[in-house]
Amino acid sequence: MVKYQRGVAMQNSKLKTLFIYKYLEKYSDDENPVSTTELIKMLGEKGITAERKSIYSDIKALNDIGCDIISTKSPRSGFCMATRNFEPPEVRLLIDAVSSAGFITPNKTKALAAKLESLLSANQVKKLKSQVYLGAQNKCDNEEIYYVIDRLDKAVKNKKQVKFVYKRRNIDKEQKKSYTTRIFTVSPYALIWKDDHYYLVCNNSKYDNLINLRLDRMKKIEIIDKAQRPVSEVSEYKTFDAADYSAKMFNMFSGRNDAVTLQCSLNIREEIMDRFGAGIPLKAYDENHFETTFNAAVSDGLVSWIMQYGNDIKVLEPGYLADMVVEKAKKILAVY
Repeated sequence: MVKYQRGVAMQNSKLKTLFIYKYLEKYSDDENPVSTTELIKMLGEKGITAERKSIYSDIKALNDIGCDIISTKSPRSGFCMATRNFEPPEVRLLIDAVSSAGFITPNKTKALAAKLESLLSANQVKKLKSQVYLGAQNKCDNEEIYYVIDRLDKAVKNKKQVKFVYKRRNIDKEQKKSYTTRIFTVSPYALIWKDDHYYLVCNNSKYDNLINLRLDRMKKIEIIDKAQRPVSEVSEYKTFDAADYSAKMFNMFSGRNDAVTLQCSLNIREEIMDRFGAGIPLKAYDENHFETTFNAAVSDGLVSWIMQYGNDIKVLEPGYLADMVVEKAKKILAVY
């Protein structure tokens, strides 16, 4: 009986230190220290008897293994976690990013936000208020999205082909929500998050090019025991460069890669640098315009991007891109 009680006491002693850490992690911060009395009361509710001296010993042991717990007299006496892996502004930023990501479903958005909030104390969470609101109508409804991302990531790393069902919304007179599905088998090269959507850059073996498919439209992902097609057979890359590829895409439209030269009004220089980076060349054209050159995939996406700036952008090169812009403008005019 004495041996049993001693064993229980030793077990409680180990648990005591863990309970103190978890309690401080959840309830303490620099504005809300937890007193020794509160810690003793909390432990009592767990069936563990503790004295003040033992609390101090536990705090010292936690600090010895790297926990940054300090004793403070202000705003009142007690202990608090001095540092955390994430500060409130960092958690706010992450929650806002999750909230605004259209490919994350409403249910998974709530669950992820709750997990992120657990990185802070309860009092810090009360003060935390996301500045981004995205209605459920702007979120995808594919609850398989985590599974989709995980399976595609494994396929890319192992250089294996994948097979999946791809869903697209139908347009019908009754305005009913219906979809058309297709089965794709592709060679995956990279996952890219761009323009608020998650894309798989891949190749359909029927064609010699790269295509971009939305992850939120994929279901029933299956990794096939067949090697992916070498990316050099379907693109300019020997080894796929996701950063370079993403920079050249406009609205994720694929197209022929070419050097593009634009004449731009001075009043859109900030927008041009925001899109291409501060290192893009800006050459004076006249007192009201500048000229810039960059490589891009020439596509309908690029044409649409150019046209949003109206007469603030003129295509100088290549000539066929200028023709595409003119043709698009004629089609828009014909509608009216």
